[in-house]
Amino acid sequence: MNEKYREWAEKELIKVKEKIEWVSDNNKYKLPYTTDEKGVYDNRADSEKKFRIDDGINWWTNGFWAGILWLIYRDTENPKYREYAIIQEEMLRPAFNMFYGLHHDVGFMFIPSAVADYRITDDAKARRTALHAASLLAGRFNEKGGFIRAWNDLDDCDTRGWAIVDCMFNISLLFWASRETKDPRYAHIAKAHATTVMNSFVRENGSVCHIVEFDPETGKRIKSYCGQGYAHGSSWTRGQGWGLYGFTSAYRNSGDKAYLKTAERIADYCLTRIDDSGIIPVDFDQPKEPAYEDSCGACIIAGGLIDLSEQIEDEKKKKKYLDTAFKIIKTIAEKRADYSRDCEAIVKNCSASYHNKKHHETMVYADYFYIEALYKLAGSEFVMW
Repeated sequence: MNEKYREWAEKELIKVKEKIEWVSDNNKYKLPYTTDEKGVYDNRADSEKKFRIDDGINWWTNGFWAGILWLIYRDTENPKYREYAIIQEEMLRPAFNMFYGLHHDVGFMFIPSAVADYRITDDAKARRTALHAASLLAGRFNEKGGFIRAWNDLDDCDTRGWAIVDCMFNISLLFWASRETKDPRYAHIAKAHATTVMNSFVRENGSVCHIVEFDPETGKRIKSYCGQGYAHGSSWTRGQGWGLYGFTSAYRNSGDKAYLKTAERIADYCLTRIDDSGIIPVDFDQPKEPAYEDSCGACIIAGGLIDLSEQIEDEKKKKKYLDTAFKIIKTIAEKRADYSRDCEAIVKNCSASYHNKKHHETMVYADYFYIEALYKLAGSEFVMW
């Protein structure tokens, strides 16, 4: 890793650890997602609140707070972070009994929680939890179409043939399960899904679709949907991040160079759209005004570029990817990071979707990917995905 970048990231991580020190105490028994107007995290485990079936303890981001705690624990070896992360995992386990609210995002829920726990502590219960999640994910595979079904049906919407680019992260759970059990079926499913996404989601210019619908009976591609981006055919930036980072991870897990080349195509496209400001919009094709940003997408793209720079041999490209990642993360640190006690989250100006009424909020997974990217720049060799 570039020594200048390493030194800068280490200094930034001091601020992160100072903040997580008190924020973790405040959220010991919460599954946090976003902060309110007072800067206080909400709680997806709040038993007094009525949630939709795929929300509450089933909410897809519920593994990221545990992921932050495990990253900080590996660095500091402070036992409270291990204790708090295990509490998070315990709060998530009842989601298995609810079943109907779980979908492809069990990877996001249980990789940074149970898988990280097992890899760091060798805990047998965490291993069982993670393998349970992996089996649920594998059970969503559509053999005819070679894809993992994204969501369960909601609001009378038939999603049997829907797959989304986000799942390129979730398949890391399947690769892990194959290595752990020595059962190749999990990896076969992961590779089949990655190949389908490579062939059906990634456009010629390196941009990606968010959602693609297949015929669930025949597997034939029907059409794509705009999803959380600006318009059909546009480039939702967080989706670019899921693709870039996800295909890099798929290459590292499988050794298939087609995935590496795909990650490079997506990365090269992103580099043509990222300007000198380092600020990432919600969609690369959105109008200049309103100037909606997505700092979360920024952190995911940066993390993918760092990972990709370590997988390729071309020294010129390595430098270009790493320099761009550093520019993005430095911009977040200088312009979009809140280290005060006014807000429990760090990363500001996140947007879940271009057409949402609310923009520029906080999201726990933005903090996770920001902190993860800082550790990567600081030279950490721990790979979550």
